[in-house]
Amino acid sequence: MKVGVVTFPGSLDDVDAQRAVGLGGHEAVALWHGDADLRGVDAVVLPGGFSYGDYLRCGAISRFSPVMTEVVAAAERGMPVLGICNGFQVLCESHLLPGALIRNQRQKFLCLDQPLRIENNRTPWTSAYDEGAEVTIVLKNGEGSFVADTETLDRLEGEGRVVARYLGANPNGSLRDIAGICNERGNVVGLMPHPEHSVEELTGSGTDGLGFFTSLVAAAFA
Repeated sequence: MKVGVVTFPGSLDDVDAQRAVGLGGHEAVALWHGDADLRGVDAVVLPGGFSYGDYLRCGAISRFSPVMTEVVAAAERGMPVLGICNGFQVLCESHLLPGALIRNQRQKFLCLDQPLRIENNRTPWTSAYDEGAEVTIVLKNGEGSFVADTETLDRLEGEGRVVARYLGANPNGSLRDIAGICNERGNVVGLMPHPEHSVEELTGSGTDGLGFFTSLVAAAFA
């Protein structure tokens, strides 16, 4: 599959995401925030970083980038889209996912190896995992606390749209320990931890994040 990785001004994990896409068995295609088309890609990754300097709100300016008009339209047609950290924030600001990401509960930037449980393995990004699998993936954020109203949280839970949940101590105050969610169709996933930093033994956190990228192989033949 051809997987586009968008670079916004201020993105800093785009190259890491491109490498993870390649290790997952796909062709990475670099997309620029000003692009008016997706260059024929089959899936899109919105990477982590500080798009547009996180001015106004994280992801609030990026949602108006020309490329996001195309991403939103493609997602609504069923294209797999993964938003990682800042990319998750962009998906929420673009209304592809509900809720919002706010400042961490302890008002500090976090960087650690975070245990997670995969709650939903029925998305194009998580099918390589067993449901309930416990993994460890790098987490680094300053505004990673997921919030939503009670009705939305109940709907996410009831519809099985919580994709991943923090294990152990909640690192950032996310409601109901939510680390990632998906849309109703399941093709759009937002994840606060960084699977692209957990794809090689050399980097120290293991390879538990690689499944988010190898899962697309199964999706291509579904």
